[in-house]
Amino acid sequence: MEMLGNSQKKQKLSNTSQSWGMQRSTNVTFQAHHVSRNKRGQVVGKKGGFRGCTVWLTGLSGAGKTTISMALEEYLMGKGIPCYTLDGDNIRQGLNKNLSFSPEDREENIRRIAEVARLFADSGLVCITSFISPYSRDRHNAKDIHIKAKLPFFEVFVDAPLHICEQRDVKGLYKKARAGEIRGFTGIDAEYEKPETPDVVLKTDSTNINECIQQLVDLLREKDILPFDPFSEVKELYVQENKLDLVKADAETLPAVQIGKLDMQWVQVLAEGWATPLNGFMREREYLQCLHFKYLQDGNINLSVPVVLPVSTADKERLDGVTAMALVYEGKRVAVLRNPEFYEHRKEERCARQWGTTCKDHPYIKMVMESGDWLVGGDLQVLDRVCWNDGLDQYRLTPTELRQKFKEFDADTVFAFQLRNPVHNGHALLMQDTRKQLIAEGYRKPVLLLHPLGGWTKEDDVPLHWRMKQHAAVLEEGVLDPDSTIVAIFPSPMMYAGPTEVQWHCRARMVAGCKFYIVGRDPAGMPHPDTGKDLYKPTHGAEVLKMAPGLMAINIIDFKVAAYNTAKKAMDYFDPRNRQDFDFISGTRMRKMAREGENPPDGFMAPKAWEVLKEYYKSFDSA
Repeated sequence: MEMLGNSQKKQKLSNTSQSWGMQRSTNVTFQAHHVSRNKRGQVVGKKGGFRGCTVWLTGLSGAGKTTISMALEEYLMGKGIPCYTLDGDNIRQGLNKNLSFSPEDREENIRRIAEVARLFADSGLVCITSFISPYSRDRHNAKDIHIKAKLPFFEVFVDAPLHICEQRDVKGLYKKARAGEIRGFTGIDAEYEKPETPDVVLKTDSTNINECIQQLVDLLREKDILPFDPFSEVKELYVQENKLDLVKADAETLPAVQIGKLDMQWVQVLAEGWATPLNGFMREREYLQCLHFKYLQDGNINLSVPVVLPVSTADKERLDGVTAMALVYEGKRVAVLRNPEFYEHRKEERCARQWGTTCKDHPYIKMVMESGDWLVGGDLQVLDRVCWNDGLDQYRLTPTELRQKFKEFDADTVFAFQLRNPVHNGHALLMQDTRKQLIAEGYRKPVLLLHPLGGWTKEDDVPLHWRMKQHAAVLEEGVLDPDSTIVAIFPSPMMYAGPTEVQWHCRARMVAGCKFYIVGRDPAGMPHPDTGKDLYKPTHGAEVLKMAPGLMAINIIDFKVAAYNTAKKAMDYFDPRNRQDFDFISGTRMRKMAREGENPPDGFMAPKAWEVLKEYYKSFDSA
């Protein structure tokens, strides 16, 4: 937030330059960016085309300029658009450290900023400036500097009533100005000259931060600064209500192909928009891009796993040449696949590229090898919402519904944690610390998306309904804050494809609107079926995510190794200096304790959550 300013017209001021010169930049605070230098380095040069411009935010102290500028910077960097924010407080601590708040120095302050912004814009960056800049003449001069350089300049009026700005004044500067301790404070004893024809007006007293950013994004897109964003809207493949009866009637007349439960889970993934911007099951062009490049070239969109529909040779020969077919699951026509394209399912090649192995004892590879010899792609129309009637459908929120849920929670950022295992206090420690870290970075209300995978999993994984009971117990005991946690189910099947699959997990959460993604140790990994060794290096998932193309819009949070600290009697981050204090409780040992009715050490897992696991293993063993 910018602190001191004076919008009183210069000719009305009687104070001398010398007296003003005594009032130095003492009430300024460095504003931390949400974007790291590492992230900037990844982004520069990622997008083609010149996008240099300046977005000039002006308004009273406390109107929300710094908050909006930092959020816009974070948004743009997430989309691969190089940018940088010049904040009033930050500039006053460096470049303009020698300037006072005299009328002459205030004019020079804005002139310098305008020239620096021009240089940033000329280098191809979107330069975002956050300054009170109360004088119309100074803002016009800043714009003229850009016009002469043939660079776009957008004036943005961050408009909030004075009483709202005073309520937001956490440092009490308005209070000091009211008491006469600060002279010439904009809005109190110095006038602010409102922009007459700004490019955008942001009413921050009635518009939240996400809506403000969307207004700015719309402006930059309209002015061809931003390219089309394929994730700006979720592409659901459900038939629109007004066309549903017609499509259902058509489906009854079409030739049909039977699909299994795994296929139906992929139908749900597509229908709900997790695979945005796919229009349906992959055609061969999309399949080859995914298999070889891990992203779709038409838009440079990360998509690392094939979303395909295998069919038998008999079905291929029967249906080859049709313009549409119905997909039938458990006797019900659930979808229509239009303009189908059949192509060979080269299973060994697919497995070698997707999993890095062709071991037929790998549980998902086994299913691939036993599936049809052909793949069929096409445009998918799903007739009704996919429900499994297992008592958990209320947790199966679509990306669009999650975006709305985040708004209802008044979240200014969302961090996601995917899991296919029960939550212990080591997981909780990382989620709690992540929230604290985000608050320290300036976020007001970070919300956690606890997002267990809900599709097919291998036989020895804890079933979904037991995991959901265990997660509910964790929230009930207050290990995670219910007021800042959303529990939902991610419908994708689990493929156990290591770093390749982790990209899919991450980008799907990006579609839902998540800004941060916690990646675990050995995510989507498993032991090699033959050797028992890790199929993938445990750290590669996190390393790959940080380099993966098309994932710039999400920030990766490394999973820290946690173990039970016997000295603290709690889960704690592992410290090799005190190795003797740590007890690594393996999954095998945890399952053994649960089966035998034993309790883990105090602090390992919430007691009610542990009781759920004991109940599961007891029922599992008795069965």
